[in-house]
Amino acid sequence: MTSPTRTLAAFGRDLSFGQIPEAVIEQARKAILDTVGVSIFGADLPWSRMIIDYATHYGSGGTSTIIGTEHRVAAPLAALANGALAHGFEMDNLRQPSAGVHHGSTLMPAAFAVGEEVGASGRDVLAAFVAGSEVMSRIGLAADNTAEKLGFHSPGVTGTFGATVVAGRLLGLNSEQMVNAFGIAGSLCSGLLAFTKAGNGGMVKRLHMGRASEGGVLAARLAKSGFAGPDVILEGKYGVFQSFTREPKMDRLLHGLGSHWETLRICVKCYACHITAHTPVNLLEGLKKEHGFTSADIAEIHVATSEKVLSHHDNTEPNDIASAQYSLPFCLAIAASRDPREPRSFRDNPHEDVAIRNLAKKVHMTLNEESVAPGKAWATRMTVVLSDGRTLNAAGHDFRGAPSNPMSAAELDGKFSALSSGFGNDRSAALLEKLHRLGELDDIRTLFLS
Repeated sequence: MTSPTRTLAAFGRDLSFGQIPEAVIEQARKAILDTVGVSIFGADLPWSRMIIDYATHYGSGGTSTIIGTEHRVAAPLAALANGALAHGFEMDNLRQPSAGVHHGSTLMPAAFAVGEEVGASGRDVLAAFVAGSEVMSRIGLAADNTAEKLGFHSPGVTGTFGATVVAGRLLGLNSEQMVNAFGIAGSLCSGLLAFTKAGNGGMVKRLHMGRASEGGVLAARLAKSGFAGPDVILEGKYGVFQSFTREPKMDRLLHGLGSHWETLRICVKCYACHITAHTPVNLLEGLKKEHGFTSADIAEIHVATSEKVLSHHDNTEPNDIASAQYSLPFCLAIAASRDPREPRSFRDNPHEDVAIRNLAKKVHMTLNEESVAPGKAWATRMTVVLSDGRTLNAAGHDFRGAPSNPMSAAELDGKFSALSSGFGNDRSAALLEKLHRLGELDDIRTLFLS
């Protein structure tokens, strides 16, 4: 009997490399390249090292690489660690407009972890990434971001299914096993947004993508062994949509499947902060460049933004780095005081900087009615009032890296090189060259060999 769950599971399993348009494959490759770079940078962060220690303690002896390190561990632990590293500093890619999906940090970790375990080719990995992206994005679109209104972090829900598709394909699941893997994945979704209101404990957000990716590996491996899950996990009573969302848009779940490619909507970040801050930060950066003022010159900042920002990203007194990166007032204060394109501007304890804390309290937010329109969630209007009486205005709906304003290949390579500089120039350049020809690799295990 056909159901949305079965239809998506079949699509995720059966989509072939040859069915995917070249532009979609190229976007997937760029997203993977971007994710490897942010993972290398993430590997050196304090909270990442804690997760790496956990993964090596319990997963030693495996064949899957923890990116940015010399460690090889069991596939589920590699997926956990790499997902956390990729989301370790708010620089991983996602969809524009937002649909509660983070492609790179949930799909790539599962793809590389299982791919190295089974010796998958680069083409296998790219096709799995696209299949997972298309399925995951549609679940996110149908959920309509309402999971976050209930306190769930949406990528912890959607990403589990994307990772399940990726892992299930690479493990060679048959049709019924993939349906069962979906059924299992539904019980592995997790991730709460309590830290956004607590103002502390933001480290846990890094774990959400890792758990999603790890959950996909677990679901697929159990299903391959014959473990079963409900075959209506998405649409059924007490299933994902009933449990994690409100008033889902079920017509979006299968719309354009196999013809309208959601992977082309992947957005690459240029700032190390939550995506809802990117348009405002981009506007402030432009005003600073045009008018030459400094943070000390700012009397007030007025931002007309989305309802989600007003409800989830309004904290003016965060007590850790992650909570600061999640707060629009704080991100604007950081961008006014430091170079927002330099990740270390957000890493070097901005929440402890008195001037930044004071400036964050001068940010006033209201609802931008334009943001309510479909596809306009990032639409922003900004007014900066300077102490000399000048009033500066700007408006926008995207930023460099969005599909509507994409980075060039050189900019993307530059981001990778900057984030992977700790690898050393020669090693970084060699890895970048392999990622450029990912589809030509016969065995993904050669990717991280020196």
